[in-house]
Amino acid sequence: MAQAETNETRLDRIESKIDKLADAMISLARAEEKIIALQDDHDNMRERLNKLSTKLDDIQTAVDDNARTVSIINKVVYAAMVAGVGAYVAHMWM
Repeated sequence: MAQAETNETRLDRIESKIDKLADAMISLARAEEKIIALQDDHDNMRERLNKLSTKLDDIQTAVDDNARTVSIINKVVYAAMVAGVGAYVAHMWM
């Protein structure tokens, strides 16, 4: 009878340990799923950042082209103003 109780307590302890192992396995599986989801999100973010970087490069090129154009326009306007002032002064003196 004492041995039957001993075996029964041993089986209960083994069963509780197996239950704990099962719970641990479930927790590990959930953690693994979360890690996979985070990796997917990380990959998506990296892809978006790469696309944004490309767009920024294109915008920088356009800004550089516009800066050159505006610089040329400013020079032409200044030259026209100088010519106009020169013509006015020449007209006034003559």
